[in-house]
Amino acid sequence: MGRNGKLSNVYLAVVFAILYAPIAYLIFYSFNSGGHMRSFEGFTLEWYREVFADTRLLIIVLNTFIIALLSSAISTILGVAGALAIYHVRRKRTKNTLLSLNNVLIVSPDVIIGASFLILFTMIGIKLGFISVLLSHIAFSVPIVVIMVLPKLQEMSPTLMDAARDLGAGSWQILTRVVLPYVKPGIFAGFFMALTYSLDDFAVTFFVTGNGYSTLSVEIYSRARQGVSLSINALSTLLFLLTVLLVVGYYFINRRATRIPPGGKGLRP
Repeated sequence: MGRNGKLSNVYLAVVFAILYAPIAYLIFYSFNSGGHMRSFEGFTLEWYREVFADTRLLIIVLNTFIIALLSSAISTILGVAGALAIYHVRRKRTKNTLLSLNNVLIVSPDVIIGASFLILFTMIGIKLGFISVLLSHIAFSVPIVVIMVLPKLQEMSPTLMDAARDLGAGSWQILTRVVLPYVKPGIFAGFFMALTYSLDDFAVTFFVTGNGYSTLSVEIYSRARQGVSLSINALSTLLFLLTVLLVVGYYFINRRATRIPPGGKGLRP
């Protein structure tokens, strides 16, 4: 048992080393004064200053955050509503069908999703840009929220809602005072996952961006194609650190939410 445990630890260490070594390499050379990634010649923040001095890049960063926040907020609302709708379906076959349809966008290749949205927007006359990117991000984020919220709904005992009805609570009070507080960790998880996916998405966004509009991931790709520049390293490092902060923030918010008993404020008939 002890030997198996050691082998498992070694295996995990190797896996994490393979996963994070390229990121560590990228971050390390983002501070290189030599301007290349062959050898480290000295510490500098020049590449980060270059990133923050680029007005066009700052506008792209703002675009990325606006898209991420709007799509996450809207997809969270739609995803919670979708999870509630699936939860209240009584026929098991219908429920499984709806779950399968929900998961289509999750399991489908991003290239297929992006190409499909490109064809759709072209056919119905939506100009490629802010609206097309926002709609695409909402579309692939909603299923993520659904699969985060639905398990929490399934964990909830029906007796909680029965007790609320016995106390004279109406449907709206049951939803806002019992159901939503109970599934709050799932809602937070869905929101942060949608936010992270939106910030990091490249394939779908690449298809639906138009001339004059771009997001951070597409911009990094465009700059990388023009040649190796350590400003790309700096930009990628900032994006990675932002993602880490979101994950850590979600962890602490989720821990705090799970410590508060659902419906702790009580019901007022």
